[in-house]
Amino acid sequence: MTMIPRSQIPSAFEQEQFLKILSREEALARFEALLFPRTIPTEMRKLADALGAALAEDVTAPIDVPPFDRSNVDGFAVRSADIVAAGEGKPVRLALNGETIHCGTAPALQVAAGTATAIATGGPLPRGADAVVMVEHTQPAGSDAIEVRRATSPGQFVSYAGSDIARGEALLRAGTIIGSREIGMLAACGIAEVSVARKPVVAVISTGDELVQPGQPLAPAEIYDTNGAIVTAAIDENGGEAVFHGAVPDDEAMLEAAMRRALAGADMLVLSGGTSKGAGDLSHRIIGRLGQPGVIAHGVALKPGKPLCLAVCDGKPVVILPGFPTSAMFTFHDMIVPVLRRMAGLPPRSDAKVSATVPVRIASELGRTEFVMVSLVEGQDRLIAYPTGKGSGAITSFAQADGFLRIDALADQMPAGTEAEVTLFTPHVRVPDLVIVGSHCTGLDLVTAELAHAGLTVRSIAVGSLGGLAAAKRGECDLAPIHLFDDRSETYNTPYLVEGLELVPGWRRMQGIVFREGDKRFEGLGAKDAVAAALADPACIMVNRNQGAGTRILIDRLLGGARPEGYWNQPRSHNAVAAAVVQHRADWGMTIAPVAHAAGLGFIPLAEEHYDFVLVTARKDRPAVQAFLDALGSDDARAALERAGFRPA
Repeated sequence: MTMIPRSQIPSAFEQEQFLKILSREEALARFEALLFPRTIPTEMRKLADALGAALAEDVTAPIDVPPFDRSNVDGFAVRSADIVAAGEGKPVRLALNGETIHCGTAPALQVAAGTATAIATGGPLPRGADAVVMVEHTQPAGSDAIEVRRATSPGQFVSYAGSDIARGEALLRAGTIIGSREIGMLAACGIAEVSVARKPVVAVISTGDELVQPGQPLAPAEIYDTNGAIVTAAIDENGGEAVFHGAVPDDEAMLEAAMRRALAGADMLVLSGGTSKGAGDLSHRIIGRLGQPGVIAHGVALKPGKPLCLAVCDGKPVVILPGFPTSAMFTFHDMIVPVLRRMAGLPPRSDAKVSATVPVRIASELGRTEFVMVSLVEGQDRLIAYPTGKGSGAITSFAQADGFLRIDALADQMPAGTEAEVTLFTPHVRVPDLVIVGSHCTGLDLVTAELAHAGLTVRSIAVGSLGGLAAAKRGECDLAPIHLFDDRSETYNTPYLVEGLELVPGWRRMQGIVFREGDKRFEGLGAKDAVAAALADPACIMVNRNQGAGTRILIDRLLGGARPEGYWNQPRSHNAVAAAVVQHRADWGMTIAPVAHAAGLGFIPLAEEHYDFVLVTARKDRPAVQAFLDALGSDDARAALERAGFRPA
């Protein structure tokens, strides 16, 4: 059995920490102190089943590898002293012995002075020989002799016994992850099975009345259980054996029964949801009845991840992750993976770090260490780290980010232009082939699909038209999609160009007012009259767009100086506007025609806007940029855009 080194254990654990906010470091120290040291269960596995497992003990070589002196080339085993004077103009004649040594053939004849024995690559070196001459450096001299035209030194083209691995040598150390190379080393030594750390069994439960498993239809206010699937996969990635027990509703008796069953058959229990202070959050109350000492920390000064709950029940770790996917996954990787890997006998995770410039100001909350997911792009002479900015409920924040940066608990912001350290989620920086920063449109996916199918990676960062234009001016992207109307010239996009930027026409899309079909306040009206009708009704709620979006400029022009109810509800996408109207959270808003029609909403056309691309001239000749321009002008892309409701320029 393998022992994990002892952590420094605090003298006592107070139970008053329930819902008391702890620092990340203190919470983790308390958690690990009650879990370690502990004995890691082991099991014997055949090599074929050992891939990815961690060795439970050191392995020493039982034999020499190779087990005999062997030839590295096809040629002749010789005594080097016999051919010390050999050369192209002065060949040395050697008599051939009456055998040929192949792999697996034990030599029978000694190589005497003036003789040689034919030998294949890997063949054992015969008695008397101390070198091998390559066949290319010899010529036949009848049927029983050869002429050698190059001298050789003792040991040339010979691998000696134990030169690769020596008997008794430490072959692999405990904790080594067994990969294909390690399996090759073990097989070379004749080792058929090894002792490995048994993977800890981790039970996973999702909690919440709102959860539905993927594949089932959604009712109003229900969502798919994302955390169950992603936590299960993350456990398997980090040395555990996950067992998913499904989603359990917010019923205390049902949840307690499920938690007891799961914990009884597992080494660890991980739940998601049920960590906040709401009446529906039951998990943390049940933990106190599952074993001692119970809750260790409920509330950690992290963002995302503040509601994290850590507990130990009779020696088994119990974790309740926040319900939002990004919060759940970040706290799992930051706080739980180190514990899980120790339980699995794995070495600590080694995180690669890079330096990058943050192009925008990031606001933070005093008193909480904040971890911000970022996407990396290549600037003119440095890496640029763009915050993903989708919030703790967004699963794509974690999936699409390259890493994260840390904002100290004593800071209320990270200023634009800060040089920050980014911790990567992968061992290496994955700089995309093409970087697009600006306004997002579903049509963009239709054009870039061709690039993805060709093996090019495309990074699209939605920051709005003005944000994309600023990024292009700084040289932080290849292309910036924009749709900005200029009041003075009454034209789109071109007036916003500066030196070093050029405009690539994209497509036209109709912007307009959306409303629920049958709403008499809007039926049959034009866009300006519809807005006037909405402003005349105090009960009529709008949904706006974020500052910097081209759509926001159109809305503000229509409203003049009016700020109706809902004006400060500012989602970042056309789809979010449509969803707010469909779900009766708003009565009207502005979006594009394809989104409105897909959502089944009424649509009042306002203006056909120009969705074009600002191209950074200095990047124009890059292969990925040329591939995008080719795709944009292709018949397939134009046809796809037209089918989606856009009009190619």
